[in-house]
Amino acid sequence: MLVRLSPVILTVVIASLAYSTPPQMAFSRLLPAAPALAASMWPVLPTVLLGTVCLFLMIGLSIVFPGLGTWWTAAGIIAVTVAAAYGSHVRLQRERTLFQVRLVADAAQQVVLSPLPRRFGSVEIESLYLAAAAEARIGGDFYEVVDTGYGVRLLIGDVRGKGLPAVGAAAAIVNAFREAAYDEADMVSVARRLDASSTRYNAAFPVERTMERFATALLVEIPHGGGRIEILNCGHPPPLLLNRGELRALEPTTPSPLLNLAELIGDHYNVDTFDFAAGDLLLLYTDGVAEARARDGEFFPLAAWMRQQPPTPPHELLTALHRDLLHYSGGRLDDDIAALAVRLREPSE
Repeated sequence: MLVRLSPVILTVVIASLAYSTPPQMAFSRLLPAAPALAASMWPVLPTVLLGTVCLFLMIGLSIVFPGLGTWWTAAGIIAVTVAAAYGSHVRLQRERTLFQVRLVADAAQQVVLSPLPRRFGSVEIESLYLAAAAEARIGGDFYEVVDTGYGVRLLIGDVRGKGLPAVGAAAAIVNAFREAAYDEADMVSVARRLDASSTRYNAAFPVERTMERFATALLVEIPHGGGRIEILNCGHPPPLLLNRGELRALEPTTPSPLLNLAELIGDHYNVDTFDFAAGDLLLLYTDGVAEARARDGEFFPLAAWMRQQPPTPPHELLTALHRDLLHYSGGRLDDDIAALAVRLREPSE
């Protein structure tokens, strides 16, 4: 509130000094600063009104202190007020444009990162997304969860690169997953569909360097009965599984090719199976989480942080991760961040 009133406060301070000090100090010459400041935060009409008030204050000062150079200062107030009114008009137009752009970005985010139900049967899921640039709202990180006849299937990944091309590539992969996850009986077939979609998108919208735009991805399948999970890892950071205080990184036995690279290095995909018991907590994340840096350049100690977490619902886990990441990095993120926390509910819950 004080910030919004700062032009008025500045006007009062300058006028008080001008009336209470010798005319030789000429504080009245600072009056044009008030409408100039108002232009940065006020609409056009209030800015003009403040400039008018400053003009009358200057006329009043000329009556009390003749010989102040009133007309030169008054001309300066008029000129600055006109310029400030125009600046305020331009600022408001740009703010409206930015607002519209953000609405479009929000709509794009709803397409690429649609809101997830917090529960699929006995499986609890929570999501987290943070853009490195707050004004961007969305980047190349992506995730999706669908409940299919084969079980709950999850996707998380990261497109190399930034900007609209990365968002487009992420959307192509997510949309392909939404169809393939229902149609394909095994995750290898799903991965091949995602790679084909990524390849087609990159062919339609090529980049300057042919192999620059690829994506890491992690596919997870949780059968409806629980007890195990299947993971297909296409060059993505391994998920972390917290089981009764014991932490395990679910590394792939054989890496699968990154999306858009299968034609180059072969489409030999590998699916690993791990135990997943009731109460276990699974964290899927993009590299922006593990590579968040403190001011001294040290990476966020994700594994150590995860070991310290008590048994908690996914929502509370990601709330703590969000808070601690921003605190560790000083509020500055160098990369986009996406995470999914998954828990298999106890039968008694």
